[in-house]
Amino acid sequence: MKLVRYGPAGHEKPGAIDGEGRVRDLSGHVADLDAAALAPAALARLAALDPSALPLVDGNPRLGVPVAGIGNLVCVGLNYRDHALEAGMEIPDEPVLFMKSTNSLNGPHDPVVLPRGGEKGDWEVELAMVIGTTARYVSEEEALGHVAGYCICNDVSERSFQLERGGQWVKGKSCDTFAPLGPWLVTADEVPDPQSLGLWLDVSGERMQHGTTANMIFGVAYLVSYISRFMTLAPGDVISTGTPAGVGLGRKPPRYLRPGDVMALGIDGLGVQRQEVVASE
Repeated sequence: MKLVRYGPAGHEKPGAIDGEGRVRDLSGHVADLDAAALAPAALARLAALDPSALPLVDGNPRLGVPVAGIGNLVCVGLNYRDHALEAGMEIPDEPVLFMKSTNSLNGPHDPVVLPRGGEKGDWEVELAMVIGTTARYVSEEEALGHVAGYCICNDVSERSFQLERGGQWVKGKSCDTFAPLGPWLVTADEVPDPQSLGLWLDVSGERMQHGTTANMIFGVAYLVSYISRFMTLAPGDVISTGTPAGVGLGRKPPRYLRPGDVMALGIDGLGVQRQEVVASE
């Protein structure tokens, strides 16, 4: 299934994408696509519905973050060897973890706002996974059983805040609008191998990133198992798994986001995002 939340920001309704790419309303069957809706039994009930029998949503509604009530947004840094090298950083021996504020969550096609004082806005296309059942000290063999589904995350970054202002990376990662998520959540049964997905990102029509999840240093199952050793992962938590080479920081000379730029990014089977870059008010 491809699950969405559609409608004005803060008033989204649950929906599903039918075989023709149209939004169908799910609000008669589930209140929202939250932690309770991600439980295996709840997803099975939704999967049993006939999409053609669901109400068709007119037009092209705005799509919001596809999961409601996200508690933790955990990110993995330097998880592609080529990206670590372009950033001039050592290949990690263990996953590099950091958090993005949930205030950074943004609809997949909503504008990305450059923060006041920022000078080095950057892009990062990433595979994100959404937890469906509580994961605590899980084995790598069991890990994928705790994943409800997958989606795209653009881990937008302000490099001057991240790398030049001291402290942890969270300052450069958590600005409002810096985590576009979606366009939809694809349930795990439709992603048999999360380590074989192509991913790409363009800025204003120029291809910047083109890679494959096969090149992750630490794979999806390992990451779920590893992170669950340090924190309990709850239903609705999101893990964003790192980005391949091609970010603005790594270009010679560096190329950073400016108002008027348009980012377009996609992952095989998970859809496409598009965001216009605007200046803060």
